Amino acid sequence: MDYSKFDDVALIRQIALARPEALSELYDRYSRLTFSLALHIVGEAEIAEEVTQDVFFRIWEKAETYQADQARVSTWLTSITRNRSIDLLRKRKVRPEGYSLGWEDLQPGWEPVSKGRDPEDLTVQAMQTQHVRAAVARLPAEQQRVLAMAFFEGYSHSEIAERLGEPLGTVKTRIRIGMQKLRSLLQEEQIHP
Repeated sequence: MDYSKFDDVALIRQIALARPEALSELYDRYSRLTFSLALHIVGEAEIAEEVTQDVFFRIWEKAETYQADQARVSTWLTSITRNRSIDLLRKRKVRPEGYSLGWEDLQPGWEPVSKGRDPEDLTVQAMQTQHVRAAVARLPAEQQRVLAMAFFEGYSHSEIAERLGEPLGTVKTRIRIGMQKLRSLLQEEQIHP
């Protein structure tokens, strides 16, 4: 069976049926993206490789839990990658200080192009990244900073408050308002392209 012709959701269904060739195809499509994201979070290639292997092992074990109506496969993969990377850093009690990716680092094309990706999907993804970057740039600097610390660096709200020397309530409010503004800006962008 030629799994290269399967779309991502169909591949996940085949992985859930314990078809290793389907996992291999998914790995070919997304391993570079997974590795790149892990590397930006953890800052070390060896650890990023470990995270990448762990992500695909988890997909093999948990493919049946994927719900196509909840998220695209690429979104699900990046979410697993981010969570595994942050879990690993917390376990090692390490922060990726000089290495983590920030909002300002999200340049067009920062995600590596994976073999077998549809050019149309890549274009849509690049446009979405551009929209997110533009929306984030419209937020106040304080909100950008706390969102970056929470999303890219994996700090908890209390850790952000401690690190910035701000009250916990202030940090929570900035994150909540920042997320609300982002949601509103992105919805506005969808309505008025």
